[in-house]
Formats: sequence, structure tokens, C-alpha cells
Amino acid sequence: MDILLTHGYFLREDAHELQVMKPYPPLGILYVSAFLKVRGFAVGVCDTTFKTRSDFSALLHRERPPVVGIYGTLMTKFAVLQMMREARAVGAHVILGGPEPANYAEEYIRCGADVIVFGEGEAAVAELLPRLAAQGPNRLEGISGIAYRCEDGKIGRTPARPMIGDLDTLPEPDREAVDLEQYISTWRVHHGAGPASLISSRGCPYHCAWCSRSVFGQSHRRCSPARTADEVQHIVARYRPDQLWYADDVFTIHHAWLFAYAAELKQRGLRLPFECISRADRLNEEVIRCLAAMGCFRLWLGSESGSQRILDAMQRGVKVEEIRAMTKALRRHGIQTGLFIMLGYEGEEIADLEATVDLLQASAPDVFLTTVAYPVKDTAYYEQVRSRVRPEAAWELQTDRDLTVLGRRSRRFYSYATRWMVASAALAQGRRGRAGFIRLAKAAASRLVGRIGMECTKKDRER
Repeated sequence: MDILLTHGYFLREDAHELQVMKPYPPLGILYVSAFLKVRGFAVGVCDTTFKTRSDFSALLHRERPPVVGIYGTLMTKFAVLQMMREARAVGAHVILGGPEPANYAEEYIRCGADVIVFGEGEAAVAELLPRLAAQGPNRLEGISGIAYRCEDGKIGRTPARPMIGDLDTLPEPDREAVDLEQYISTWRVHHGAGPASLISSRGCPYHCAWCSRSVFGQSHRRCSPARTADEVQHIVARYRPDQLWYADDVFTIHHAWLFAYAAELKQRGLRLPFECISRADRLNEEVIRCLAAMGCFRLWLGSESGSQRILDAMQRGVKVEEIRAMTKALRRHGIQTGLFIMLGYEGEEIADLEATVDLLQASAPDVFLTTVAYPVKDTAYYEQVRSRVRPEAAWELQTDRDLTVLGRRSRRFYSYATRWMVASAALAQGRRGRAGFIRLAKAAASRLVGRIGMECTKKDRER
């Protein structure tokens, strides 16, 4: 084995996901695995999703790989730090990639990582492996897109590596390296249908202030319609999923591509139910009609807020009216709508929260997810509040989610605001669906508790 690739997500440690039970395989490391294998490297993959930390430790001691590559996110930070230490203990060099290590390269190197890869990892890792084997981890000058500890002990950063221009040149993700059937069967047990995931593009050209671009940058590149259809055809023939999940940041960004792709699927007789993510300003009646014909059963929109003032502050580039109109248009064509809602963005007032509740009640999405804004390093939002960001603990003991923004309303206030928002939407939806008295009464009571709680805590500020 030249390298062991892993990702540090353990389903059993994620209390929320254990309730939801909608896991997806780690496409990022599967792309790297496929790229390396084509070039003759011996690659092992440890998919930790259904495993335990003990399983990973046992694998390290059994195989003793010379290099361990770990994909890290904000969510997996603590697991990655432990896995990194265990890999070093068996004599492995450690390469980290993903959005979280890219934002905190010096901190991860201080904690024991040998190399941090910025941006796309395929070509960088392929160049790193022979150099690590021949010269060790401290003489990596000339390899672009990395940070590492130089021989003098200082942290060296090399120039950025160009993005992969033609995604069709990449091999399909190495799905055979994981138990994809386990993912599909888990979904079937809990939800009645099991999906396979794929990505037809990389990057997003929009400028949302809170969004991290540490992996794909401010870019947008697509596989060709034929190449994407080839991948779907292979997935269907090999794994027999019930549906698909397109993990693109904005699936309908390029209308000509979408129409060509739909025609390619139709010509091949491929039609699986699927869900995807888009933006309201990249939808119209023709696009929605095409999605419905392709089999789209749910589309997620990054609504974030019902207040145009807050959307503009976020640099979302979308209008509240577009969100309302496209949610209704999706419903007319039989497509469910999911909305992402963000509370607590800089400058938000109660009137802005009320506008978001109005949006939810008027547009009536089938489902929506809420989060309270948190400043991710190297984003425009982080820079805006940077002078007021206060860590609650040492870097190794917290994530960006735990950062306190001084002067912002308290976490307790936003817990009440979330309750009020969720209950208000449920009450409106229940009334439209003529829900029973008990269900409506519970929603009304929850809404009242949330609103009273907001009133009692509206003067509480983080300090």
C-alpha cells in the first residue's frame, strides 16, 4: 500500500444523523483513489462511516501504511486530529485535505500533520507520494498547492495549483473501494428507497459571504452531458439504486447543459428519481419542466432568509420574490421543495426573522433546515466580524461552530427563534392540510413558547 485514504466521519458518533439515517459515501477521497490507481499507485480506502475508531486503529496497526491521507471538515475535526496522531504513531506520514485543514494549515501541522493540500487533491497527492518516499516530508518545495514544515522548522506554502480544467479526464470515483450497497440498504431500511450520489460539476461562481471556497475556489467546471450520463449508466447497472443525489452546489446553473443532459438520459432510457440543489434565480418554468421530466422529486433552494435586506448583506444575489415564485412553480410540476434557512446573520433583527417566517408560511416548502450563522475562517462573513470573534477554548478543543461573535444575540435567543420559526411553519402547513386539532394545538403552543422566549431573551447578547 502506497497510501491509505480515509475521511474521519463516524456515523455512530453523530447523534443527529443516527436519527435521520441518510449517510452518503465520501466521494472526495474516492476521486483521489481512482486518480491514483490509474497512475499505478497501490491505494487502500478506509471508509469510516459505518466503522468505529477502534476499527481504524486496528487497520493502521495491521497494514502500517507509509502515508495516510485524511479528508477533513469542520464536523470531523476532532476525529481527524485523533486519527492523525494514531497514523503518526505507526510511522506514517500524514496528508490532510478538505475545507477545514485548508483554513487552519499551521494549526494542523503544529498538531502533527506533515502536509496540507489546498484545493483539489488528485494531482497534488500523486506528486507528493514519490517525493515523500524519496526525501521525506520536509523537502517538498516545487510541489504546488501545499503547506508543510520545512527543514528549518518553519511552515512553507507553495503557489496554488491550477484547477483541473477538463473534468472528463478524471476517472469515475472509486466506488468499489467502499460498501455502497450498505449505504443503499441503510436508506432502504429507514426510508424505503436507497440512493447513489454523484457530482457533475465542481465549484460555484457565486459570492455568498458565509460560504467557504477553500477546495474549489471561485470556479465552476462541468463534466460533459455524455460523461455524466456514462457515470449514471454505470451506477445503475452495477448498484441498482432506487434514486440519485446530485451533490453539485448548483445543479441547474447552466441551462443548455441541463437540457443536453436530459436529452442524453432520455436517449439511453435512464430515468431515476433524484434530488438536487439549486438557486431560485437559476430556475424558470422551462427548467423546472425539464427537471420534472428527468425524475426530480425534490429540489433544495438556498433561501437563507425571507428578508431582502439580509439576503443582500449575505451577497446572495437572489430576490425573496424569486424564492416564493419558484417554490410555487416547483409544486405545480410535482417537485417537492426543501429550503435552507440561516438565522443570526450579522445585522439581523426580529423584523428580519418575521420576514423569514412570512416566507415559510407563504411558500410552504415541504421541508426546511435551519442553522444559526457561524463565521467560517477565510470567508467574507468571518472577515466582517473578525474583530468580535472570541474562541471559547483552545483551537484543538473547538470548531468554528463554537466561536462566539461578541454583541450578537445569545444562543438561547436563537434556540427560541428556531422553535418559533419551525412551529409557525408547521402550523401554517397543518392548517392547509386540515391537520387534526391536537396537532394544530401542539404547533400553536410551541410557537407561543418560542415567541415568549424570544421576547424574554431579546436583550441578551454574547459577551
